[in-house]
Amino acid sequence: MLSNLPLFIGLRYTRSKRSEGFVSFISGFSLCAMALGVTALIIVLSVMNGFDREIKSRLLKVVPHITLTSSQGFNPAQIADLQNQFISDQSVISVVPILQSFVMISHKEQQTGVVLQGIDPQLASAEKLADNMLTGHIQQLAEGGFGIILGSQLARKLDVFVGDRLQLTLPKVSVTPAGIFPRIKRVTVVGIFQVGAQVDASVAFINHRDGQKLLQMGERYQGVQIELSDPFLADSWLLQHKGQLTADSTQWRTWMDDMGSLFQAMRMEKVIVSLLLSVIIAVAAFNIVASLVLMVSDKRKDIAVVRTLGASSATVIKIFIIQGLAVGALGIVSGTILGCLLAFFIGDIVAAIESLSGFYMFDPSVYLISALPSRILIGDVLIVVGGAFLISFLATLYPAWRAGKVLPAEALRYDQ
Repeated sequence: MLSNLPLFIGLRYTRSKRSEGFVSFISGFSLCAMALGVTALIIVLSVMNGFDREIKSRLLKVVPHITLTSSQGFNPAQIADLQNQFISDQSVISVVPILQSFVMISHKEQQTGVVLQGIDPQLASAEKLADNMLTGHIQQLAEGGFGIILGSQLARKLDVFVGDRLQLTLPKVSVTPAGIFPRIKRVTVVGIFQVGAQVDASVAFINHRDGQKLLQMGERYQGVQIELSDPFLADSWLLQHKGQLTADSTQWRTWMDDMGSLFQAMRMEKVIVSLLLSVIIAVAAFNIVASLVLMVSDKRKDIAVVRTLGASSATVIKIFIIQGLAVGALGIVSGTILGCLLAFFIGDIVAAIESLSGFYMFDPSVYLISALPSRILIGDVLIVVGGAFLISFLATLYPAWRAGKVLPAEALRYDQ
């Protein structure tokens, strides 16, 4: 390839002055468009990764990392055995009993189905919920008080606040001489929490002892929930320990199983946005095609000259491929550097714009976040860079092929 360098230089700098400016403008426009497309893709993907991490971190404050349940339930002795069995693992922070059921909550004319979870306010695991309370306190879930803590979206939907009375309809029935009636219990709202995710509209908490009474569980629990030091390793941890309990009545679940539809929608959104923004890179590729086609048209006689000097068709094709890739590579490299820098400092940039303009994109009184989150993933950057290089390479093939098909005799026939 180095032996062809003089030919490449000859083609590059024997261009007529009149056409040089226009072709250079097209090439410069292609470079800027490629840099813009790569920059936009890296920034948008980083911001979406930041929101993904933010949502997951908030969900994991109230959603169990791993749950082990049994249709027959576990008595206190079995719970203690499970705690002793798993707590020795260094990756396990806590193992606490779990109690939950689907119930219907009604207030006035509003009603909705939610997951009712029993919680022990005295356990350390309840501190994460306490950190996300908007009003009230988790210690108000006193045994026998039949208080309930609702998510902010759920409380808004039911139009309730602390102190209001709600009606719980349980998935059990009472058989009396007068007939079969659903089990109904009046509870009092003692707090409202908000984590900024799906659980705000679908989960409510009650004292675990009150939950046992409502569900007629006695002293038994439905299972245990396991909190890991790294919840993102829940699937791998489960594969290692799932064989320790192989009873047919037991069922293992991770937080990824419970929130799978949400994360699948987020992944699909990321893919769609990436495809839409890839149009910018495609436009840049079309500009590379246009600039190379114009260059081939302008350099037909020069191509004929180098062909008569011994250059093969393959050599001419390689020269024009290098020319197109040079423009694309410069745009990709500059776009990658600019995109990574902007993605890393996007939160500070938005904060500076907000302080100067006085307009806040994320009002702390409305949103749970006050800064634009961002997370740069090397895998995403490599995919963007690799895809842009591939598109740039494909864009050079047709113009380079046309240049290689130029016949010296026809190109020089009318040359004076």
